[in-house]
Amino acid sequence: MNHAAMKPRLIQLDRADPGAIRDELLRGLRDDPAAIPPKYFYDALGARLFAAITELPEYYPTRTEAAIFARHADAMARLLPAFEALVDLGAGNCEKAARLFAPFGVRRYVAVDIAVDYLGESLDILRRQHPQLDMLGVGLDFSAHLALPAEAGAGPRLLFYPGSSIGNFTPAAALAFLRRARAAAQGGGLLIGVDLVKPVAVLEAAYADPLGVTAAFNRNVLAHVRRVAGADFSLADWGHVAFYNAGESRIEMHLEAVRDVAVRWPGGERRFAAGERIHTENSYKWRVADFAALLVEAGFRDLHHWTDDKGWFGVFLARA
Repeated sequence: MNHAAMKPRLIQLDRADPGAIRDELLRGLRDDPAAIPPKYFYDALGARLFAAITELPEYYPTRTEAAIFARHADAMARLLPAFEALVDLGAGNCEKAARLFAPFGVRRYVAVDIAVDYLGESLDILRRQHPQLDMLGVGLDFSAHLALPAEAGAGPRLLFYPGSSIGNFTPAAALAFLRRARAAAQGGGLLIGVDLVKPVAVLEAAYADPLGVTAAFNRNVLAHVRRVAGADFSLADWGHVAFYNAGESRIEMHLEAVRDVAVRWPGGERRFAAGERIHTENSYKWRVADFAALLVEAGFRDLHHWTDDKGWFGVFLARA
């Protein structure tokens, strides 16, 4: 086999527009209440801090989901719809998908993430481990649209969306996303990780760990905004707040001003009173029946799901 011929291809569909990013961030800072989209957590330091969060004993989702796949991958494989490509949404380092290559008999792998350069590095490493695999990296903000390039193949696809990132969408936005995912599957299917409702103490500890790693992750978004939007945030002015909103079935993360503070940027400013908050993330928690109903409403069928023994996390498989 000519391994050089199998070198992963990279396609950048979405490119960062610094002006549009600055406008989006400043629009959020002017809102009432102020907000910063959670996608801005993931600068270089933010990505490393999140990796550290996944190692914390309080943060159950990553290891619980991994255990579900380790225990049930063969059963999932027997139920998969026919597919020609595994499409990994938010692929990152590609490790979660790579564990499924063998049990799922994957022949073509399409890794989708906004940062195509990082994808290229990850795929180069993966190619050495799986030289027989056809690999494609796609730079795409799939939270906004999910039109994959022709190079991803014309046949059915298995879309893979692990990690409970669907929880960052409101229920209405999650429904819209799932409808786009069904169209992108081209008659294949969807395999998705979903964080489930559980005791409040467990939920809140996962987002407010005693070591303060999640607090650092949350506050680091201000350093990112400072760089890309020119806002003069001082991290010492802001504290981390996380709590479960039972009425909305979601964890909320906020940054709270610890004193009266003025935040300035070229052409504008906003004054925050002590105790005023910037909303940085929602993480919706689902019940199995409710998420199954959402999949059906989005047009999926032939649903299956697996959970851990405590019922803390679910993995759903559905046919498009």
